[in-house]
Amino acid sequence: MEMFSESLSSISLLWLLSVTALLLVFFLLPLRLGKFLKPNFVNLAPGPPRLPIIGNLHQLGKLPHLSLHKLSQEYGPVMHLKLGQVPALVVSSPEMAKEVLKVHDTKCCSRPDSYGMRKLSYNQKDISFSPYGDYWREIRKLCVIQLFTVKRVHSFQHVRDREIAKFVNVISNEALDPNTKLIHLDKKILSLAKNIICEVAFGSNFEGEKFNEDEIQKTIQDVMKVTSGFCAADFFPYYGWIIDLLTGFRHKMNKCFTEVDKFNESVIKEHLDPSRPRLNHEDITDILIALSNDETGALRLSKDHIKAVFVDLFLASIDTSSATIIWAMSELAKSPRVMRKVQAEIREIIGNKSQVDESEIEKLKYFKMVVKETLRLHPPVPLLLPRESMQFCKIGEYNVYPKTRIFVNAWAIGRDINTWYKQEEFYPERFEDSESDFKGQNYEFIPFGAGRRMCPAMTMGLASVESILANMLHCFDWQLPSGMKPEDINMEEEVGLTVNKKFPLELVPIKHEIQTE
Repeated sequence: MEMFSESLSSISLLWLLSVTALLLVFFLLPLRLGKFLKPNFVNLAPGPPRLPIIGNLHQLGKLPHLSLHKLSQEYGPVMHLKLGQVPALVVSSPEMAKEVLKVHDTKCCSRPDSYGMRKLSYNQKDISFSPYGDYWREIRKLCVIQLFTVKRVHSFQHVRDREIAKFVNVISNEALDPNTKLIHLDKKILSLAKNIICEVAFGSNFEGEKFNEDEIQKTIQDVMKVTSGFCAADFFPYYGWIIDLLTGFRHKMNKCFTEVDKFNESVIKEHLDPSRPRLNHEDITDILIALSNDETGALRLSKDHIKAVFVDLFLASIDTSSATIIWAMSELAKSPRVMRKVQAEIREIIGNKSQVDESEIEKLKYFKMVVKETLRLHPPVPLLLPRESMQFCKIGEYNVYPKTRIFVNAWAIGRDINTWYKQEEFYPERFEDSESDFKGQNYEFIPFGAGRRMCPAMTMGLASVESILANMLHCFDWQLPSGMKPEDINMEEEVGLTVNKKFPLELVPIKHEIQTE
């Protein structure tokens, strides 16, 4: 037995030495070749010193948008980094954002290749992560014209109204229950956002079905984890795949993809079933299937194209909407003055109606400012989605070469000291006489991006955020747990593809009594 243990230890040690030697070869060979193949990059933007092999990766920290903001205060609003083997540019001011998103948009509007997103997007067949080119133009045009128009968004209002009414009823019952001390809003809001998107996209919220709510939420959370996790291949193209195999990243990604694909396949199969009960309205899956049968279109959709759009809907709609609502409620709970003012406006205009009608939200001027201020301080994707330069250009006075990864720090821009008065303060009144809007024309305020790669589903996401938030403020008064003060609310962030609040928001709902005549 002792001889067997010694032999096993020797084999384990030999395996470890072999793997180490192999990794050293893959690490050092590109470095040796780099001496001969390295292009002559000149006039790059300033940036922090970097370490061998990993470059500046160690300086990203747990919250990259915060780390990069601090670095930009030392090195300027245009900053050059080396992330592993990948050159990167970080812009952190409205002026430089305009250079990237408008002046040089055609040269800087592709997406970097990523193993994880390539896998989840069915080999880059989605809108958000596919590289710039003919295919992206066609799929974006198709989705913008067919799925995300204002008319289409309005057509799904009955879905939002029904799901919000159910949500309000659940909260009302809990508020009347003497045993209810407080409510964990995070899970409830995520569930509501999921129900709305699933109804709009798939015609069902899957309550009580084979894909139950817990399974779908777990799948969403798994997707968020793996897409925001560290993929070595994204930063070390030569040998990163070996690191991903050893760390288990590829296994996790493949497992996550299998779960997502199983769900997507079941949705399409159900919609193709001729015995499926017909709804009173088309959902997004119905529309995409109809488009796939259209032989006259410039782009003939396959099943994988439809599945890739599903993934975008999950990533771009559910988590971002719920995160924005939670940040808004957190800021309001910390600012009783603003909470009172926005609730007074809503209740004065909505009157004795039990639910806020979406057609009346446009009348809620101060409420609209609250939403804007939330997005200024808490853009759902603080570094936006990364871009990649396709051609040489100059950002400011500095050279940017092809295949440079570009990050626009929307979080830092929203708190730019040269643009915003008391930039760290939650003060919705700043938008009262301001022309700043988030539709991509004002580069000091770009929570949804700008230019060709601006979020195409902005209208759909905002419709859910505004309707849910307005109804929460109209139907309930929200109090802090006993003994807690507004300044005690922890506003720490937790990074992911979307930046969420690190600690759950717990509030006590008090049902607002509607005054009937």
